[in-house]
Amino acid sequence: MLSLAAQSVLSDRRNLAAYYYIKGNGIEIGALHNPLTVSSKANVRYVDRMSVADLKTHYPELSELPLVKVDILDDGEDLTRIPSASQDFVIANHFIEHCQNPIKTIQSMLRVLKPEGILYLGIPDKRYNFDVHRPLTDIGHLLQDYNEGPEWSKKQHFLEWAKFPTLGYTCDSDGKNDPRIEAEANRFMEQDYSIHYHVWTQTEILELLVTLQKTLHLAFEVEFFLKNKDEMVLVLRKNP
Repeated sequence: MLSLAAQSVLSDRRNLAAYYYIKGNGIEIGALHNPLTVSSKANVRYVDRMSVADLKTHYPELSELPLVKVDILDDGEDLTRIPSASQDFVIANHFIEHCQNPIKTIQSMLRVLKPEGILYLGIPDKRYNFDVHRPLTDIGHLLQDYNEGPEWSKKQHFLEWAKFPTLGYTCDSDGKNDPRIEAEANRFMEQDYSIHYHVWTQTEILELLVTLQKTLHLAFEVEFFLKNKDEMVLVLRKNP
């Protein structure tokens, strides 16, 4: 019989998926103060591009939060310090939208997984958060980021971030002539602040999965896809 603690974990559908799929030894990228709850069958090491002290300095809004200990300093988009085919699972909750090149990032995550390894992704649905007024990222944009590199679109993403989530414009008031937009975008770029570069709904994420399989021939199966309140939860299994 499950303990009361285990029953509480399993009452949340995202935790239920984690409890079922996440086993063995693996990594979680960018967990910060909100690591995924996993079962005792999982041993997680935490990956981030900065140490805890540097994260709290770089992001003052995190300074009072209990961040997880960073076990591996690495860029989560490349995972260059993680050997290929070495992990039973990779967890990336609310991380992929912060990546300048999401397709390349998913390739990196699949690379470090063992055959049959699990990639667990939590992705916000832009309709239910501060990105609601931003334009959707379509598959053509993601493919251009992948094929040409993301620099071509980087400034535009920061302008959107400054305009909508930061300065609070809506579709009826887009602030085209507001000089604060450019100033805020430049400030965030100089900080190398981790914004939401891309925004999606379920439709765009499903299109991305099909493109990864059909066009780019990445070897994985979709084990689980869930609309969970204001986010999407995906579980992909690397093909042997």
